[in-house]
Amino acid sequence: MTITSNALSSRTELCTAVENELSGLIGKRAGAATAYGPHFARLWALAGQNVLGGKFVRPLLLMETYDALKPPGSTPPEQRETAITISAAIELLHYSFLLHDDVIDGDLVRRGHPNLIGSLLAEAGALPGNIDGARTGSDLHWAQTGGILMGDMLLAATHQAFARADLPHQLRLRLLDLLEHTINETVAGEQLDVGLGDGIIAPDLETILVMCGYKTATYTFELPLRAAAALSGADFAVETALATAGRHLGLAFQLQDDLLSTFGDPRRHGKDPFSDLREGKETAIIAHARTTSAWPDIEPFFGSPELNGTEAEHVRQCLSDCGAETFVQGLIDEQLQAFNHLLTNTIPPSARNVLLDLAAQLEGRQS
Repeated sequence: MTITSNALSSRTELCTAVENELSGLIGKRAGAATAYGPHFARLWALAGQNVLGGKFVRPLLLMETYDALKPPGSTPPEQRETAITISAAIELLHYSFLLHDDVIDGDLVRRGHPNLIGSLLAEAGALPGNIDGARTGSDLHWAQTGGILMGDMLLAATHQAFARADLPHQLRLRLLDLLEHTINETVAGEQLDVGLGDGIIAPDLETILVMCGYKTATYTFELPLRAAAALSGADFAVETALATAGRHLGLAFQLQDDLLSTFGDPRRHGKDPFSDLREGKETAIIAHARTTSAWPDIEPFFGSPELNGTEAEHVRQCLSDCGAETFVQGLIDEQLQAFNHLLTNTIPPSARNVLLDLAAQLEGRQS
């Protein structure tokens, strides 16, 4: 699907508006942090650098849906500014989840660069040219503590932005309830993910799909869509339809992400092509492979920290040969079919176009 120059211009303007709002939200707190010493202030400085470098997927989805349901010019400017504040707060929520996720997974790099934890390690002098060489000791403990604490601070900042938004009381409560629901589901999904990876929870396909829904669909798609509907004053039926469509898209997104991580071209997606296999990540790909005769050839290598080269290619080939790649592509197609089936008269045509554009980007995604 081709995005018109007008749409690109609108998206650029939205990105600028969200970035300005984020700069204000973070800048205010970074200024106050100086009273607690340079180390605490440094946390906010690093957080600002990382948050402002994102793609703004969630804020853009919220604002484009909001504008589709309530076009610019149809409401006072201050109402749209409030929607931008909420969209920026959702980006803070996203980054708080990433920080906690990096601690749980022991990651030091994101998007090819040191994340906040990796940056703190480097500044502590623990990285003599090798970011993987400092995963133990007091420096790592210091850096990971910074990640946890900054994630906590951003969760608090998100709640503050929602609670202080210039909104009618009942609408503010509705959005706060939505925020709490989102955090509950995302945290539950993270716990499932860790339980699956550690062998505490049985890795059946149904559980894996539930985990994907909680971890990805709820806060990446459902939250922005529900918030857009609530802020625009749309009927609850419209909000529900948007949320359900978003859940199908979110599952498709996560399943495709798993496919790209295992079978995609690392030159396109920029990720380690074998990290999921090396970490023993329980995905729908692995759930299917477990049910096939190929599993005995895969199992000895799955979750091996040293997996690389010829052995890794062997595992990937076994996964493809046993039909896992085709099976998961089928699951993606099912989610997209269910999504398309939902695009009825319940969702206004303008908002429908936002979702169709998002689905088109998903179908052509390589990274």
